[in-house]
Amino acid sequence: MFSVEEGSSGDGGSEMDDEITGDGSTTSLSRWVFDEKNDYDAIDDEDYDDDGYGDERQHGDVDSDEEDDDNVEQRLIRTSPAVDSFDVDALEIPGAQKNDIEDSSIGRKLILALQTLGVVFGDIGTSPLYTFSVMFNRSPINDKEDVIGALSLVIYTLMLLPLVKYVFFVLWANDDGEGGTFALYSLICRHANVSLIPNQLPSDARISGFGLKVPSPELERSLIIKEKLEASMLLKKILLILVLAGTAMVIADAVVTPAMSVMAAVGGLKVGVGAIEQDQVLVISVSFLVILFSVQKYGASKLGIALGPALLLWFFCLAGIGIYNLAKYDSSVFRAFNPAHIYFFFKRNSVNAWYALGGCILCATGSEAMFADLSYFSVHSIQLTFTLLVLPCLLLGYMGQAAYLCENFDHAGNAFFSSVPSFIFWPVFLISNIAALIASRAMTTATFTCIKQSIALGCFPRLKIIHTSKKFIGQIYIPVLNWFLLVVCLIVICSISNIFMIGNAYGIAELGIMMTTTILVTLIMLLIWQTNIIVVCLFAIISLGIELMFFSSVLSSVADGSWIILVFATIMFFIMYVWNYGSKLKYETEVQKKLPMDLLRELGSNLGTIRAPGIGLLYNELAKGVPAIFGHFLTTLPAIHSMVIFVCIKYVPVPSVPQTERFLFRRVCPRSYHLFRCVARYGYKDVRKENHQAFEQILIESLEKFIRKEAQERSLESDGDHNTDSEDDTTLSRVLIAPNGSVYSLGVPLLADLNKLTSEKRSSMDFGAGPSNETPALDAEQSLEKELSFIHKAKESGVVYLLGHGDIRATKDSWFLKKLVINYMYAFLRKNSRRGITNLSVPHSHLMQVGMTYMV
Repeated sequence: MFSVEEGSSGDGGSEMDDEITGDGSTTSLSRWVFDEKNDYDAIDDEDYDDDGYGDERQHGDVDSDEEDDDNVEQRLIRTSPAVDSFDVDALEIPGAQKNDIEDSSIGRKLILALQTLGVVFGDIGTSPLYTFSVMFNRSPINDKEDVIGALSLVIYTLMLLPLVKYVFFVLWANDDGEGGTFALYSLICRHANVSLIPNQLPSDARISGFGLKVPSPELERSLIIKEKLEASMLLKKILLILVLAGTAMVIADAVVTPAMSVMAAVGGLKVGVGAIEQDQVLVISVSFLVILFSVQKYGASKLGIALGPALLLWFFCLAGIGIYNLAKYDSSVFRAFNPAHIYFFFKRNSVNAWYALGGCILCATGSEAMFADLSYFSVHSIQLTFTLLVLPCLLLGYMGQAAYLCENFDHAGNAFFSSVPSFIFWPVFLISNIAALIASRAMTTATFTCIKQSIALGCFPRLKIIHTSKKFIGQIYIPVLNWFLLVVCLIVICSISNIFMIGNAYGIAELGIMMTTTILVTLIMLLIWQTNIIVVCLFAIISLGIELMFFSSVLSSVADGSWIILVFATIMFFIMYVWNYGSKLKYETEVQKKLPMDLLRELGSNLGTIRAPGIGLLYNELAKGVPAIFGHFLTTLPAIHSMVIFVCIKYVPVPSVPQTERFLFRRVCPRSYHLFRCVARYGYKDVRKENHQAFEQILIESLEKFIRKEAQERSLESDGDHNTDSEDDTTLSRVLIAPNGSVYSLGVPLLADLNKLTSEKRSSMDFGAGPSNETPALDAEQSLEKELSFIHKAKESGVVYLLGHGDIRATKDSWFLKKLVINYMYAFLRKNSRRGITNLSVPHSHLMQVGMTYMV
């Protein structure tokens, strides 16, 4: 019955900073309670008063009739920051693992290494099909030294970008096994509050590797960077724009990669069959692309197992043909390992050599796929496969082509197929086309991963996401995006039928991603890894220097037709920015418009209306506070249910959450209000179409367990009232005082602050009183049974799903551009994005929907 959208939790889960307050029962005593080592309230945005949970727990031993608050004086209690139990529990599900594949056996890793060939390395593996052809189209061969100089460029591009940058550095900058542009952004957001949507919770920033470091110059530097990022809205926007631009380039790369790979492979027909024309190559390429995108739904692991052996055979063909050509033609090309030949190449060809850089970068295309597809496999399997198999085969393949071209200058237009020995031409042609189809999937799967991450961070409209593997949480398929990419790819391939112009567009997209990754990884090295500044500078200067040099070359030919990719990337960037901007305004407005707890207390336990028997499940995006849509229900409906549960959806980084651990509860307002908040936890591969009766039964059972546990903890706290304050000090969190004076928490036990708060308060309530312990215990037992009985009666009366749809509109006095973006563009995206109701298998008789429009 129950289902949610991928990434819906990206819009909710946090509130603005409020003062930490609590209600007391003392008549005259008013004091501050604080711990000298932990007075850093500004770090946490948890607000007990907003939740009502702290209020309820503090009144735990008072009679259940707590409706009259007029006789109670409020007391402000200053406590250490509290950790949101929702997120702590959600991130600590028993048995959860960050990534199953990291703990795989040797045999399993070998299988994964084979699968990576079919998913990750297809793109870079097919680059020999077109690299030399594009290079020498821009810089024609004049003598043998030009071939050796071009080969030297290719060798050191492969060494510096795919090997050194990605294998040795970038792969380790993963976000719990997730790779890609948004994984880097997510990692930065967890360590610094730089997200424009204020939805971070304390436990979202898992900083064990960051906060526990011994104070050092690197730590002080990272804290300074963190503070500057968090304090500057301009830097936050620049960082977001950079990430969105990189993501737009990833999507553009997923369009041009299939076009380039398939066109280059099918173009081999013009070598084998002289009568084949370019139009026929185009028709065959279109057919192959349609087949390719049609089988995408079968998933990475299934296709990886099927296509991995085919690509393994392709790499062996590259190596074998390379060795054959080296032996037959000119083995002197080994001189290309001397980087001096790069200098000689530029000295002889000057401007043409600079143009050739736009073709040389094609040898490194697919480097980003190694990182973006990391969620499909492990770091070690990718490193092992690339270092021991892919790179040696690529080097042999390029050297073999260079050896052939040293004696056949006029065959540079189709260097690869011309260098294939005639007696194995057709088998190699068949294998190359299969490899090209596999390569076309590389950036498609990477794009699926990147879009999933962007949806979770509120930067892309919600789409239907299908998980294709029960073993690996990252293997997904997005149907709408798959067919959208196919349509755009066909438009590109029909508009730019020249492989050389497509190659230039390919270089633009690839370099855009590479430069974004370089900047983000540099920031991670400074902020999170706290790497030595010399290493950081070397990485940034060398990587960005090389990439900017290549980028200047491809931009010089943008007018040839590759501008279409820049236009497409700009459109995708605009869509993501509009969605993020609208989501930010909507979330901030919902936080500002949330119902004050004082208002609910003034209304009393009946909430100013009639409480009809039954349970109402109100779906909302806020993990704290009472959403404004609830007030809309109160004013619109003639009655409200006797029990209301605010249901918030939260995704946790595990494949599946057991039904018994699905729900986390917290009480809102005093017990007599019968208001609860529930966080429903879902894993990546959970089936979200349960029968609604089963869902309701599990939810009620979980609620009963929460109430019993709450009563048990209250009883234990009552028994421990005689403990001294010093005992509480041992349970409070440790802190790290950085060299620059900043204070950071190293982890707060879940109930430590609440126990301290309750203990202090109870000591005030019981001051001068000495009742027997038996009477409160008996009253607590009766109160528990009474509440459980109330829940059962409400359940028997029925469960209704209350769905509130909040939309935003620009005010009349807003700027024209804001009205255009919010009232038309963002509204169009929301209307056509996937909503939670689309997955709910609830009878219409159990649904109740109320719309609410916020003016921003």
